[in-house]
Amino acid sequence: MFHRKNRLLLLEILVLVAVGLVMIASSSVYWAELKYNNPWHFVQRQALFAILGLIAMNLTSHLDLNRLRAYNKPILALCFIALVLVLIPGLGVQRNGSRSWFGVGSFLVQPSEFFKLALIVSVSDHLAGRERVKSLRKDLWVPLVLTGAGFALILLQPDFGSGLVMVCSIVVIVLASGAPMRYFVRLALLGGVGLSGLILAAPYRLARITSFLDPWQDPLGSGFQIIQSLFAIAPGGLLGAGLTRSMQKHFYLPEPQTDFIFAITAEELGWIGGMLVILVYLLIIGEGVRIAKQARDPFLCYVAVGIISLFAIQVMINLGVVVGLFPVTGITLPLMSYGGSSLVMIMASLGILMSIAKS
Repeated sequence: MFHRKNRLLLLEILVLVAVGLVMIASSSVYWAELKYNNPWHFVQRQALFAILGLIAMNLTSHLDLNRLRAYNKPILALCFIALVLVLIPGLGVQRNGSRSWFGVGSFLVQPSEFFKLALIVSVSDHLAGRERVKSLRKDLWVPLVLTGAGFALILLQPDFGSGLVMVCSIVVIVLASGAPMRYFVRLALLGGVGLSGLILAAPYRLARITSFLDPWQDPLGSGFQIIQSLFAIAPGGLLGAGLTRSMQKHFYLPEPQTDFIFAITAEELGWIGGMLVILVYLLIIGEGVRIAKQARDPFLCYVAVGIISLFAIQVMINLGVVVGLFPVTGITLPLMSYGGSSLVMIMASLGILMSIAKS
């Protein structure tokens, strides 16, 4: 079972998973009835994935991290192959314009979720083998190439949000390695130019930026989700409308059990409920930072930094989108949003964090 050192972190994770199941059940009931003639379709599937995630988290919390480090290259190679195969019509399943999943019966597996964790382990192994980052060309070209190649493949799906979160987590690892700040200035300038080009090259990304700046410019199109999200949060007030009493889940906010589940949470549980959820997220992030700081092995420290930064960045972007601070990106809320691959991999990643804590 789980080590006693990890009981607090385990409790925090289980609280968010449980709250997520309750809110998925509440927010998806009408969509599930319409699509599958079963109001509990989404929560039943999420409950199954939560059990699988708990098993995965237990296994990874007892993982031999030295063995993980030894096999990181073939694991990453397999993840690269999966990212290529998912782009092939007939192998990859297309949903909402993105070919990001493999279909196994009625279940979908998203290889980019596995790739993000494999990349964190590989970059951590590379940086741990260097006493100090002295040269961008000699010490950082491997992480840059691996991250760039992975980002390009994820972008082809296209899944810009997942790729962006992955890149940011790798940047945090490199920052933790003590790389000179001048490298980050160069990379930021290069990334800014590249990001601008990617936004201008895809009309839907440009539409998301303009709708973020003024959602009322196209209230029934690109600005619809942001407006409906704010319509959900605003009436919630201090205590909320009450569990199951959301109005926006009545086909106003599209598929509220995924990216915008926090909007329904704030509508039904109010400001207090929303702040308690955010507090638990902050506690998990704080625990992850503590584990990273206490890790004696540089490799374990970098892996912990990568995992908790991946988690924290995803939380920050999702909450920012829901309240209108960021453009819509398609990033789910960890542990709470509906999504099998995401939930299992996040819990497995946090299990690795638990293994680092007791090492």
